[in-house]
Amino acid sequence: MTNIQELNTRVAEASAFSDLLMAEVGKVIVGQKYMIERLLIGLLSNGHVLIEGVPGLAKTTAVKTLADCISTKFRRIQFTPDLLPADLIGTMIYNPKDSNFVTKKGPIFTNILLADEINRAPAKVQSALLEAMQEHQVTIGETTFPLEDPFLVLATQNPIEQEGTYPLPEAQVDRFVMKLRVTYPSRREEAEIVNRMTEGTPPQASPVTDAAAILKARKLVAEIYVDDKVKNYILDLVFATRNPAESGLKDLAPLIQYGASPRASLCLTQAARAHAFLRHRGYVTPDDVKLIGLDVLRHRILVTYEAEAEEITSDEVVRRLFDGIEVP
Repeated sequence: MTNIQELNTRVAEASAFSDLLMAEVGKVIVGQKYMIERLLIGLLSNGHVLIEGVPGLAKTTAVKTLADCISTKFRRIQFTPDLLPADLIGTMIYNPKDSNFVTKKGPIFTNILLADEINRAPAKVQSALLEAMQEHQVTIGETTFPLEDPFLVLATQNPIEQEGTYPLPEAQVDRFVMKLRVTYPSRREEAEIVNRMTEGTPPQASPVTDAAAILKARKLVAEIYVDDKVKNYILDLVFATRNPAESGLKDLAPLIQYGASPRASLCLTQAARAHAFLRHRGYVTPDDVKLIGLDVLRHRILVTYEAEAEEITSDEVVRRLFDGIEVP
């Protein structure tokens, strides 16, 4: 227990900046604590985050404000149907003076990349992100360039049903640690938004930490203690998405076409660690897994036509999963 107590002390000290960060973001963004906290978890667990919601819910503003609070490089790309892969990663340009080709790097060479309305771009552009997201490198011509650390893709998308959207390929969706669903603010929060944005100069966020502090925090997040019982709980959840009947959840079997990949187990563990870090704890509890589980699993479960016919979403399947699996 001494080691965990020592780890608790180290985490409590190291995670103090997260409260400052949340408070600074709160100067600009009203409410949306859930979204801001999940973006931080993505940052701390070295995982990309997909944010879904109708236009006007401060998705872009939240990501930009978070980047403003960290002294680091930030780029925003507005994805459109005519965007080309070269617009994202860069290209080779011929220099007639020297009679050779030079590399012009694209906006992907940054620390925090906001891929705005990612599902409005065609598949070629979406797939151009794959190597960068998974390998943290980009190939232009015959040369491979490593991307700086930290490198984080925060992508926003409109609901699939909207006009002019292209569904993201399953392989790419799986590379996002979490998929967030952002909802409308409450009446009180919206009244505060109106007051802030229409009276005087809108508030601005200032840097309260830097990339070095984030990388240091990541190392500590990786050390956070996960008991074997919690690891088995995570495996029980993921395996239940693949074989619900074997896990005693026969009613879910006709609803799941494909279950979660092994990446889900890794992401659940890392995201739960980051969640514990934000709670200033050096160990993971089953509650950390439950609170983060929906965001990690909702985009990794493909429901059947039968589920769609009954208007049962992957969110509903995940909720039933957590209700049915015994908590240690």
